[in-house]
Amino acid sequence: MPAPPVPDAELARVVEAHRLHDSHITAAASIGLPETTFRRRLRMAQDRGLLDFEKPSLDDFTVAAPPEERLTAAELLKRRSSDFIRKQAAKEARKLIQVSVKIDGPFGIAHFGDPHVDDDGTDLAQLQADVETIKATKGLFAGNVGDFSNNWVGRLARLYGEQSTSAHDAWTLVEWLVSELSWLYLVGGNHDAWSGAGDPLRWIAKQAGALYEMHGARLALSTPNGRNFRGNARHDFKGHSMWNPAHGPSKAAQMGWRDHILTCGHTHVSGYQLVKDPSSGLITHAIRVASYKIYDSYAESQGLPNQTIFTCPVTIIDPNFADNDRRCVTFLPDVQEAASYLTWKRSRWTRGRST
Repeated sequence: MPAPPVPDAELARVVEAHRLHDSHITAAASIGLPETTFRRRLRMAQDRGLLDFEKPSLDDFTVAAPPEERLTAAELLKRRSSDFIRKQAAKEARKLIQVSVKIDGPFGIAHFGDPHVDDDGTDLAQLQADVETIKATKGLFAGNVGDFSNNWVGRLARLYGEQSTSAHDAWTLVEWLVSELSWLYLVGGNHDAWSGAGDPLRWIAKQAGALYEMHGARLALSTPNGRNFRGNARHDFKGHSMWNPAHGPSKAAQMGWRDHILTCGHTHVSGYQLVKDPSSGLITHAIRVASYKIYDSYAESQGLPNQTIFTCPVTIIDPNFADNDRRCVTFLPDVQEAASYLTWKRSRWTRGRST
């Protein structure tokens, strides 16, 4: 037979003992009950509504709350809105970066192909010669379309075992190249992007006072006589054709980029094409620049043909001619030849001004 229910009077006695003592052990002993029985009857009393546990009052104590380490929703919204405004200003300004050309007359831009300064297959002697020619030529500026070094990471880091230049020495050579010239633009390539957010090249470029943009830079060059020229340099313009190495930049020109010069690299092949916008008459020079990395084990393993024609072509801009005049921009595939031509053009322009 089930045990008879415990009377309310007995449960009231248990509740009173609980109220008078600080622990269940002493309360149970005061009324002669085992502790387990006392606890069980205390729960019975609570179930029957005979025991109301009093909640501590906030007036009984004060807690010194530590400061929150995370932002509140209001603070997050304010910060994120500020972050967006800053990002929007930065992105909008980079749609067309303003550059003031301070020298009168014709000037040139030498577009360096992927240097890969640390690779054993890179023609460093030619790279050095081109650097020295540019330094010695008045009015000849420089730009680079990316991949300054191999910068092997992840599983590709094993390839450091196949080259004689260490990772440390590679960054020394990159720093030398960046500091040697006054760069009109520096573009980060896919090899440079492998450094992630902590890109040493960005720091090196900042120390050299050079414009460095990952993936691409679009520039508006204003000359002293009031002309404006647009150069659009990317590591790569999407679109490839087996028949035309310059298909990527020429496609970009035909798809809406109204710039005088479109330059890219990445694929280590050379290509050049002229594209005319029929509505404005603008003539665009679409250029894909090969790499100073002449011998490439990957190209050999894939059986890729050698399509290197030029590694540092030059575009010479004459601000005295209109956009639809073929003499406005002149393309030359060789730095030394371009330097001689630019020097001649500037001397003729100088003589013309003095007469």
